[in-house]
Amino acid sequence: MFHVTTVKQFDLNTTMQLMEHAERLRSMKRSDLANQLAGRLIATLFYEPSTRTRLSFEAAVYRLGGQVISAENARETSSSKKGETLADVFRVVGAYVDAIVIRHHSAEELDEAIPYSTVPVISAGAGSGEHPTQALLDTYTIWRELGRLDELTVAVLGDLKYGRTVHSLLRMLTKMKRIRVKLFHPTGLCLPAHLEEEVALAGVEIEHCDTIEQALSDSDVVYQTRIQSERLEGLDEACAATEYAIHHEHLTVLPEHARILHPLPRVGEIDPAIDPDARAAYFRQAENGLYMRMALLDQLLKGELS
Repeated sequence: MFHVTTVKQFDLNTTMQLMEHAERLRSMKRSDLANQLAGRLIATLFYEPSTRTRLSFEAAVYRLGGQVISAENARETSSSKKGETLADVFRVVGAYVDAIVIRHHSAEELDEAIPYSTVPVISAGAGSGEHPTQALLDTYTIWRELGRLDELTVAVLGDLKYGRTVHSLLRMLTKMKRIRVKLFHPTGLCLPAHLEEEVALAGVEIEHCDTIEQALSDSDVVYQTRIQSERLEGLDEACAATEYAIHHEHLTVLPEHARILHPLPRVGEIDPAIDPDARAAYFRQAENGLYMRMALLDQLLKGELS
């Protein structure tokens, strides 16, 4: 059974197939889409807050003709509060549905519980580990915006230590050719050493930047992220935010063809004055999440992923 827990499961060929399928679904009529997953029931279990990921997954199911049962804030409002294990949750919920989409606060607990699920499980983000479907939609966005996935310079800014979207994106970039990554982060929020080593050993060129201007200059993609304040203790979040935020004046050093991405929500890391600029792709990126998750659900439930 195929569970989606890490981008390591997706080679570039599979990722391209998903992106091309997302494009097909995007162009289909609503009436035709509604036949894709008719009769299927999906559970969305969110133990941590979510807006885009939860709603885009649920919208994807409904757009494809399926139905959703949902548990929001499951850490507080489900039997998890009583001490029920995640393995037991999967045993029970798996008897009701065709697939489970879950966001959980512990990557380790999720990994340990997944073998007990009798239906496919899709990670919608796990602690400070990975967020595989975000990396898929990020790749889809880069491809749609720039028309290629090779020979890219990607600046990654913000919370690189706890940012699970960063961890998944960097692992996805290792599958591409001639990739250069520029890292810029607040003090104390550097990329975990083991992940930097993994990315470097895969052939990605890594550059550490001292200023935001250095990070933006000659970049094809700028991937900005927020500080994961819910996972931090003792960091002055306000100071950290001003240290790496992108302001309108920074656009003068950013190439005209470049694109700014952000997994959202943003909390001061991108000046709203940048939004009208064609290089600001983060809201298009969020929309792309709907179609990539539609493609993933469609192929997964039809047994086309393995």
